[in-house]
Amino acid sequence: MKLPQILAIVAVAVSLPITLSASDWPHWRGPNYDGSAPDGESYPAKFSKTENVKWVATLPGTGASTPIVSGNSVFVTSIDESADAIMAISIDRESGEVRWQRKLGDGVRKDDRSDFAGPSAVTDGERVIFFTGNGDLAAYGFGGDEVWKRNLQDDYGEFAFGWTFSTSPLLYDGLLYMQVLQRDVAVDGRGFTDRENESYLLALDPATGEEKWKVLRPTEAQMESREAFTSPIVATHNGKTELLVVGGDFLTGHDPATGKELWRWGTWNPGHGEKFWRLVPSPVYGDGIILACAPKKQPVYAIRAGGSGKLGPDAIAWTSEETKDVTADVPTPLYYRDRFYILNEGRKILNCVEPKTGKVIWSEPLDAKVKLEASPTGADGKVYLMSHLGEVFVVAAGDEFKLLNTTTLGESQSINIRASVVPAQGNLFIRTDDKVYCIGE
Repeated sequence: MKLPQILAIVAVAVSLPITLSASDWPHWRGPNYDGSAPDGESYPAKFSKTENVKWVATLPGTGASTPIVSGNSVFVTSIDESADAIMAISIDRESGEVRWQRKLGDGVRKDDRSDFAGPSAVTDGERVIFFTGNGDLAAYGFGGDEVWKRNLQDDYGEFAFGWTFSTSPLLYDGLLYMQVLQRDVAVDGRGFTDRENESYLLALDPATGEEKWKVLRPTEAQMESREAFTSPIVATHNGKTELLVVGGDFLTGHDPATGKELWRWGTWNPGHGEKFWRLVPSPVYGDGIILACAPKKQPVYAIRAGGSGKLGPDAIAWTSEETKDVTADVPTPLYYRDRFYILNEGRKILNCVEPKTGKVIWSEPLDAKVKLEASPTGADGKVYLMSHLGEVFVVAAGDEFKLLNTTTLGESQSINIRASVVPAQGNLFIRTDDKVYCIGE
């Protein structure tokens, strides 16, 4: 091959956008938006603070955001008390070296239960986008160059939430999605006091941050029940892809291109009489079923995908009303290898459930000292879970319960570890308080 031909090929390769690998973890619920990693990589079951640790990266502070992984980069957010800021951080996947840190915005918290480093980043392999509970939204190139930055509170109004707002951004088919499901009236002085606070969905251009569309999401829910700390996901059923949103007493499906509401199901709160049922678990899709987890020890509702308009009782495939252990107030369920794994964080019970029928295949306690609020993830025939203390549990995926490993990566003072265990590129990335562990055999 002649030199001009080689140079031409190189020029074309350089001009092409970076693409995501099947082994990447580009979204907080993974490449499938359901908490699972595709088959093809091996992930360890046995590890500890001293066994099978490839590296440990130290962060400036704490945060609940789950790491995401793309190529040779790991992205995560952290508070930095000394700078009174949330930091966007890039870590070298192979060495654990912190490549760069960027200040996202001022302030680290507004209450003592959480901080603004709760939302997880998202990437399309070309740029990485970070969001904070204070409304800061920014895109960076993989080298750390700022592409754009804006603040949703500055642009659309102060968030009307009783607690610290958290939702993770979503990238799909060239659009960046954000959701803000909030109270209609100000709470503790936050939000508009002279007019109604609207709940809405946003689609932005990931290259520029410019708004492509904004649609309102109405609800009859009251007070705190309007608040959702969930994240939107996409799901494809019978060849049709929809944007799924849960919160404000409803589960809704939207056209990803326009945001138009296609269908609505509700509610776990009949008559909207309960005023303090904020929602935390995001929706999850699997085998034709969409799960909506009602809050505060209430049942899980399985809704048949493919509906349109206002859905009635016949859209419900099953509920867990008669099985009190099958509930999830905080963790988002996992769909993996034709099963839902639903974590009851308060009673520390993991449930393996058949998607179409709701049959509980097994329901087993985990010997954790504290709650497990991190959402479970699945890879290589294993389910990974973690408690507030950083206790990690590895359970065999399948119809027979088997505990493969238990270890603790947190410290004695750990009380609020909420990040999910991330399987990517043949390694586990586990974020505790102010550390990220890379686990690999």
